[in-house]
Amino acid sequence: MKPLAGISVVDLTRYLPGPFASRELMRLGARVTRLLPPGGDPMQELAPAWHEALNAGKETVEIDLKADSERGHALCAEADIVLESFRPGVVDRLGIAPANLPETVVYCSFTGFGPDDLTAGHDLNYQGWAGLLHDTAPAMPPVQIADLGSALRAVTQITAALLERERTGRGAHLVISLTATAHELAAHRLGGEPVPRLLTGGLACYRIYATADGRHLTVAALEARFFERLCELLSRPELAERQYGPEQEALTDELAELIAAKPLATWLQIFEGEDVSVGPVATLEEAAAQLGGKPSAAGSA
Repeated sequence: MKPLAGISVVDLTRYLPGPFASRELMRLGARVTRLLPPGGDPMQELAPAWHEALNAGKETVEIDLKADSERGHALCAEADIVLESFRPGVVDRLGIAPANLPETVVYCSFTGFGPDDLTAGHDLNYQGWAGLLHDTAPAMPPVQIADLGSALRAVTQITAALLERERTGRGAHLVISLTATAHELAAHRLGGEPVPRLLTGGLACYRIYATADGRHLTVAALEARFFERLCELLSRPELAERQYGPEQEALTDELAELIAAKPLATWLQIFEGEDVSVGPVATLEEAAAQLGGKPSAAGSA
C-alpha cells in the first residue's frame, strides 16, 4: 500500500506549482480532485502536454465557486488536504479559507511573494526577485525553478503536517512563497564562495562546451583527479595545474578550442569508462530513450 492511500486532496490551484504538488501526492497514493472553474485550467490551452502529464489520474469537478459556494465548501471540508493559489482575500470571500474548514484539514496556500502581496507574477519574475538569475541573465532558465521547488517543498511540508495530525488530531495552514523558496535554493552563496560564480561559469572545469558537430558537452570535473584525467585525455596534461588558478577565462578558451575539434559522439567514446565527470547535452528524446538504462553516446550525434 502506498503511504498516502486513503488521503483525499482537493486542488483549487491553476498552472504549475499546485498541480505538480498534487500529482506528487497522488503518486504517494492520495486521491486528488481538482476543482476548476467553467472552462478549466488555463494551462490546458497554454501547455496541453504539461497539463495532461500533471492531471492524468486525477478527478476533475468544474464548479463556479462564487455561484455554488456551499458545494465548494462541502468538497473542501471533506478533504484531508486542500491546495489553493488564489490572490490574498479570495478564499475568505469564497468561504473556503482555513478558518471556514474543519481543523483537521491540512491547508496549503501558494503565494508569489507573501500572504498579503497582490503583485502579479510568474516563475520568471519570482526567480528574478529571488536573485537566481543574476549570474546568467539574459539566458532563460530551462525549467520553472520557483514553481517546481515550491511544489516539492509543499509536498514535504504537507506530509509532515499529516504526520503531526496523527499525533495531535489537528491539521495546519502552510504558506509557501514561491519567491522565498527560490531564494533559499541559492541563499547559501551569501556566505561567500571560494571562487566567484563557482557553479555558474566562474570555473573552466565546470562549464558547457561546444563540440565540432554543433552539439555540447558538460564538463563538471571539480575534483582534481577528474580534471587531471580529463586533461590527459585531451592530450594537454599540463592544463591540470591551472584548474583553480586566476586565469579561468584563458583556461576556458583553451578547453573550448580542444573540445571543438571533435564531434560529441567521439568525445563520449573517448571518455567512456573514465573518471572525468563529463557528459552530453542530450535532447529530451535522447534522454527519454536512455531512462532506465546506462547513458551512452547521444543517439543523433
